[in-house]
Amino acid sequence: MTVSPQFPPLLTGEVVPRHIDPFNKAVSRAIAGVDSGMVFYSEAADTLRAALVLAPETTLEEAVQAVYVAQIGLAESLGALAPPEVPVHFQWPDRIKVNGALCGSIRFAADVSDPLAHPNWLVIGITVPFIQEANEPGDNPDETCLYEEGCVDMTPMALLESWSKHTLLWLTYFMDSGFERVHKEWRPRCDTLGKSVERPRLGLFVGLDEKGRMLLRQDVMTETLSLIEFAEHV
Repeated sequence: MTVSPQFPPLLTGEVVPRHIDPFNKAVSRAIAGVDSGMVFYSEAADTLRAALVLAPETTLEEAVQAVYVAQIGLAESLGALAPPEVPVHFQWPDRIKVNGALCGSIRFAADVSDPLAHPNWLVIGITVPFIQEANEPGDNPDETCLYEEGCVDMTPMALLESWSKHTLLWLTYFMDSGFERVHKEWRPRCDTLGKSVERPRLGLFVGLDEKGRMLLRQDVMTETLSLIEFAEHV
């Protein structure tokens, strides 16, 4: 029997059938006008899939910074539930890394694409594999799953509960203090910061600016890349 996850105040959960993507469900419900704070999730045992609906009161340029909040919430949740020797990092713009290998991702979408427009909704989704799909362990050395990293006592619903609590806490910090505090927490967890990267484009990842945009240096030029460019189109 599956135990329903407990969500913190201000957040409400709704399970979706396993053949339905919670992110797509969240987007369709957001378009229909569902309340902010709804979390749609699947009860599948092999992968955590969940999506949070937000109703920002800011421009999209500011609202999309909540993607970093969701990443921090996931990193703190894994840090609380995983064995202490398991490091969790980010790879800009949307990848989660556990013990140096890819282990999950973040998705996001809004009803506007203009950075200065005010979105009616923002959906942020997470996907974290607990069990590798068809392939044998070691077939894809750049990818991993939580069970391979020693998280055998963790369940998707426990991680969902923890993610919702940590994300809500950091959303409060974000709304109270702005992006600076989020940025300070996010920076040490990004293991490609200050390094040459190939994704999303070739260059030196210098850092993030005050609006959360990637600073990518190519020769003597530095360009900015916004998370908005990587939002899913709905």
